[in-house]
Amino acid sequence: MSDILTTCPYCGVGCGIRANLTSQAADITGDSAHPANFGRLCVKGSALGQTLSAEGRLLHPQVNGDDCDWPAAISAVAEGLQQTIAGHGPGAVAMYLSGQLLTEDYYVANKLMKGFIGSAHVDTNSRLCMASTVAGHKRAFGADVVPGCYDDIEQARLFVLVGANMAWNHPVLFQRIQAVLQAKPEAKLVVIDPRRSASCEAAQLHLKLRPGSDVLLFNGLLSFLAQQGKLDQCFINLHTEGFAQALASAQQQAATVAQVASGCDLPADQILQFYRCFANEPLSLTLFSQGVNQAVDGTDKVNAIINCHLATGRIGKPGCGPFSLTGQPNAMGGREVGGLANQLAAHIDYTDKAQQALVGEFWQAPKLVSQPGYKAVELFDAIERGEIKAVWIMATNPLVSMPQADKVKAALAKCPLVIVSDIYQHTDTLDIANIKLPALGWSEKDGTVTNSERRISRQRALSPPPGQAKADWQIICEVARAMGFTHGFSFSSAAEVFAEHAALSGYQNSGQRAFNISALARLSAEQYQQLTPMQWPVTDTRPQGTARLFADGQFFTANGKAQFIALRQRLLSPAAVATPLWLNSGRLRDQWHSMTRTGSVAGLMQHTPEPFVTLHPADAALYGVMQGELVQLSNAGGRLVLRADISANQRPGELFVPMHWSAQFASQARADVLFAADTDPISGQPALKLSQVALRRFTPKWQALLFTKQPLTTSQLALFNQHYLARVPLGSCQSYRLGLTDALAPRQLLQQLQLTPGVCCSDSGQGQLTGYRAAAIDNNQLQWLLLAGPALRQADQSWLNQQFSGPISAANRRQLLSGRAGQGKAADNSALICSCFNVRSLAIFQAITAGADSTAKLGKQLNCGTNCGSCLPELSALLKRQLSQTNLLQGA
Repeated sequence: MSDILTTCPYCGVGCGIRANLTSQAADITGDSAHPANFGRLCVKGSALGQTLSAEGRLLHPQVNGDDCDWPAAISAVAEGLQQTIAGHGPGAVAMYLSGQLLTEDYYVANKLMKGFIGSAHVDTNSRLCMASTVAGHKRAFGADVVPGCYDDIEQARLFVLVGANMAWNHPVLFQRIQAVLQAKPEAKLVVIDPRRSASCEAAQLHLKLRPGSDVLLFNGLLSFLAQQGKLDQCFINLHTEGFAQALASAQQQAATVAQVASGCDLPADQILQFYRCFANEPLSLTLFSQGVNQAVDGTDKVNAIINCHLATGRIGKPGCGPFSLTGQPNAMGGREVGGLANQLAAHIDYTDKAQQALVGEFWQAPKLVSQPGYKAVELFDAIERGEIKAVWIMATNPLVSMPQADKVKAALAKCPLVIVSDIYQHTDTLDIANIKLPALGWSEKDGTVTNSERRISRQRALSPPPGQAKADWQIICEVARAMGFTHGFSFSSAAEVFAEHAALSGYQNSGQRAFNISALARLSAEQYQQLTPMQWPVTDTRPQGTARLFADGQFFTANGKAQFIALRQRLLSPAAVATPLWLNSGRLRDQWHSMTRTGSVAGLMQHTPEPFVTLHPADAALYGVMQGELVQLSNAGGRLVLRADISANQRPGELFVPMHWSAQFASQARADVLFAADTDPISGQPALKLSQVALRRFTPKWQALLFTKQPLTTSQLALFNQHYLARVPLGSCQSYRLGLTDALAPRQLLQQLQLTPGVCCSDSGQGQLTGYRAAAIDNNQLQWLLLAGPALRQADQSWLNQQFSGPISAANRRQLLSGRAGQGKAADNSALICSCFNVRSLAIFQAITAGADSTAKLGKQLNCGTNCGSCLPELSALLKRQLSQTNLLQGA
């Protein structure tokens, strides 16, 4: 089979992939010709070939728990929606979509709801990550557009990362930044983040500011630029308005560096260093992501950054500008079709009635909506109070990702009709659905996505659909026709959907709307198949797209001028006594969203195998917590039980938790249960970066390791709701790291799990049970193994995993039952640093001690960092730490 060119399904970088699917496996490499990545892939993208198994897939439609065929499922959906509309009106129906959908899927979903059903209650999980950027762009530029492009990275000389851990979350772009830093001695990187992340390893300056003080910091920068005479007054006068008001507002709170230092809790000299760097380097690129967006003042943060670039004329030019890093692979595509509740379609919203009428005219829509629908948090609130009685959720898992996740779970549980389209048999959300629809996943889907630089790329199918799975756009069209909407949903291919989407973008668009790809509306089916990546707009006058917008100083506002926004910093209220710690959340290097795909890859699960909370050493001492101990975080929303990770990377009084763990991977680690539904009043985006929590130790009576050949079922996992459980796939088996309370001893655990030991051995001493081992072997195959004790020693999990891979030898059987079960002397259970080559920290420390004093030497000796490069920041950090310790010892 020849190579197929497609795109990665993870972050918004939009990396091109070259895939060769054989009968045995999929060979995945980066597409060297794709302008987003030029052949580079991160560790997640490199492992995509290991995610293509049909194991765990949802393969058949289900209605009320029973498998059925597609005609029955489509009829059930259509009748359910029609009955809801007949009884309660179209506003009782909602859709909740996802940046994992392709543009074609998004388009028909939006069209059905807003044009034919007549409900504006369509929102997307992009509301959780990009809505504040959308609102900020529209306030400043008059349209939701990213002005620059990735090529600006190579031309910039100052990189400012704000609330963005690019080393882990956008690693391919971060490697391009690192290449500039290495090649150009004058180039600098400034990281603005409350915690020290992997991105800081390459930075010349890290501003570890107080959470929520970003507006103050950038208002101070605006004041400083004015004081130092660094404004582009010509650009301000000709192409902007509102500058005087914006500057006056900035100066009220941030007239001096001292004021900013006090409010941001930063040393004044660090702030001054940053301000001088920005003032003196015109080639400045400010890249920002969720640390900016996910806040109650996220839109203001976006505009505070944009204000500084407008004031210096650093927009529309090579090597400078504000740059939003999109979170998901097609969050941009969803915004293009109108997937957000406050948009209609094709960058037309509800503020211009004449433009709205154009959409109705183009669609020939019988029930075109005329006002915005509920945004994500509002939507689930409406479900809770019974106003929305039918919701169709596609390609997302709100029971893990939404704030107040337990409240969302309760709301959906009582909703009369919950329809979920997904690719897996079990997710937190799918498990409570009335109707389950098997959708195509990456490697089976065919369509387009748009990345962070407005570049549209094709995502192509590599393999046929598994079971009865269908494309989302096909499912939606079949439901539409079953509801009687025969006109408008007769598409026979993704190419036809894309052509209509492109035509709508150019319909009566004489330049007043930024999004325009009308030149692609005439593509033949073959041309669509061969479509190469290109940036929009793509029109007859701009057939190849435009890399940078606003080079002519013309914006999409009513008067063509960019708008400065006058801003005031909203200060945090003091932490409540009952919940004295501030909690932050974020992504990890090797995981994606709720781990439904990445969690199936054993190698990706080894870098960070368990959910954790990072806390400062001073807080650890205050609460009496040791490294690796279990702790509980709680507030009115719920509780988490996690491993303690003690690190000075955190500010005192502040914590960090990863967002990924779902009920399929941990018993009490859905981070978003602890975040209130506080939203930005302009964008509606929830503040998923800041919450208040209490911390206490969680002390189980038993620590245990359970290894099973087959994963535990949903009902078995439910037994651990009050205990600690973290599931870690190992390749040939599943491992479960357990913390059992007094109420559940190992023998009782086995009884409740309905696991009958084939062999059993226990240790006892002085009348007290101090250790327990049990296993089951069937036909000379190990089925499961339990190792338990009050303080379990480290087990050689690599050796134990091998015992599940085939027949077990007599010698290994004896070792399983001995007191040394799984206790290999040479076992290396240290942190996995390089997932590509399975290189752990112990081997790296040993190599450094032996003389490897650079990442290049480590790569030559151990291969780490030589494939995807995602581990290079951590290698640099380990080098600094180990070499510093060595120098201290030598000095002593």
